[in-house]
Amino acid sequence: MPSSSLLRIAARAQPSTFFRANGLRMTPRSSNALYAVPALIATSGSVSSFSTSSIRQSDKDGQEASHHEESFEEFTARYEKEFDQVQDVFELQRNLNNAFAYDLVPSPSVLTAALKAARRVNDFPTAVRIFEGIKAKVENRGQYENYLEELKPLREELGVSLKEDLYPEESK
Repeated sequence: MPSSSLLRIAARAQPSTFFRANGLRMTPRSSNALYAVPALIATSGSVSSFSTSSIRQSDKDGQEASHHEESFEEFTARYEKEFDQVQDVFELQRNLNNAFAYDLVPSPSVLTAALKAARRVNDFPTAVRIFEGIKAKVENRGQYENYLEELKPLREELGVSLKEDLYPEESK
């Protein structure tokens, strides 16, 4: 049977008859499984029974859970651990995006862990981009110079160049 005929049949038939006619069983493995959605579509024939609101996490009393305010020290410890566990470039870049998304500049110890992770996964461009991220996050040139001074021994040990060194004519 050509695929165009199958699509016409699928478009005309009710979902429940289509699934039964083709011998497809869309039953969930357990009563609360997320993959039960096709079975609900097949048996109800409409999508209006689905909710688009998210489930809220609550504590034992039924009250909405309060969010813990993370201190800078906790943030630093968490990201040092995250970068120590990096195994590939994707994880490294995801963690860097998450760390730089906050309204703060990561500490030199977090950046040290990030640079070591970049070396471990052999990703030179991301190591250079870490310094570009620092430059974009700091408030002034003096803070950027302080970070460069703090991280200079590690930069030299790992052989990481700055964008200013690689492209001096673009520096301002």
